[in-house]
Amino acid sequence: MSSFMTSPKFLFTSESVSEGHPDKLCDQISDAVLDAIYAQDPYGRVACECAATTGLILVAGEVTTTCNVDIQAVVRNTVRDIGYTCSEYGFDHLTCGVITSINEQSPDIALGVDRAQEAKAGEMTEEDIEVIGAGDQGMMFGFACNETPELMPLPIMMAHNLARRLAQVRKECLLPYLRPDGKTQVTIEYHFGRPVRVDSIVIAAQHDADVSQQQIQDDIIEHVIKPIVAPDMLDKDTRYYINSTGRFVVGGPMSDTGLTGRKIIVDTYGGMVPHGGGAFSGKDPTKVDRSGAYAARWVAKNIVAAGLAERCQIEIAYTIGVASPVSLNIETFGTGRVPDSKIEQLVREVFDLRPGAIIRDLRLRRPIYRATAAYGHFGRDDIDAPWEETNRAAKLRAAAGI
Repeated sequence: MSSFMTSPKFLFTSESVSEGHPDKLCDQISDAVLDAIYAQDPYGRVACECAATTGLILVAGEVTTTCNVDIQAVVRNTVRDIGYTCSEYGFDHLTCGVITSINEQSPDIALGVDRAQEAKAGEMTEEDIEVIGAGDQGMMFGFACNETPELMPLPIMMAHNLARRLAQVRKECLLPYLRPDGKTQVTIEYHFGRPVRVDSIVIAAQHDADVSQQQIQDDIIEHVIKPIVAPDMLDKDTRYYINSTGRFVVGGPMSDTGLTGRKIIVDTYGGMVPHGGGAFSGKDPTKVDRSGAYAARWVAKNIVAAGLAERCQIEIAYTIGVASPVSLNIETFGTGRVPDSKIEQLVREVFDLRPGAIIRDLRLRRPIYRATAAYGHFGRDDIDAPWEETNRAAKLRAAAGI
């Protein structure tokens, strides 16, 4: 059992970023390109990366598709929707340059993805599932716990909700002086694995030049923190750090180069559990970095929803060109109602974790990805996220005999 579950006092911190953060801007562009292709060609192969700096966006990657997509328009529409619409911000959708460098997927990679090793050996059939192999080697982690209704860790959920609220008060003109860039961070105090209070909240919010630091602090506490954080989680010792440098006017790609895939801990569980080797955004679901991680979350969430454990971490590993996982590991941190080895056996019986089956069962050949690219891929009930469904919990519970 981890020290987290046995410690009488334990502080844990997670961060999130707004949709206008330069890295998240790039994630959303990459996934917007994927969605645009999937809207026309659900069997397209997409690995789309984006970089953004002052006045410039570079879109590069490997794409194999039967459709034509206006990438320039996709990029500019995404930048506009995020809120970079004014040249005063130092970056906007009308004047930024857009450079593209797109090639087809490597034929050596396609060789393993198009037809899995098991299919070549006669162990899989076309009638069984799509006979694709994993698009790469690697390990993916999934997690769920009963700290929140979403079965997610509280620190990352609170950080996401604060970041989303920053965007909401800006877009609804409740705090019209805010600009798109921003970050949040939350430290939660745990007692024996249970969250009991908020120890500190950090918010950095980009703003117009003529707004005082005092007004920003007062407004953020009143209109961002109070609507999100339950009053009983705050006390006289809770610390607030709001724009702690005293000024945040220059932001977005003008202040910091953005890059797809650089906020992978924000995308997942806020550092509560390990992360696999790859990012998600811009990748079609034949890439197990994405689909394998989604499946791992789906499995872990169903295990907790079924009451088999209070906390569950799952690791799945693949090798390129092979459909079946090369390893599967379950860890319940001493909270399981049945042994972890038994849960692993149940997972193998109830879930098919080959990439083609994951794509089929989670309905992943659809343009659903841009919405995942800000405020986390997990714990979401505001977007189309089939990996959040608990549709196998009853079967797990029955199979476990509890």
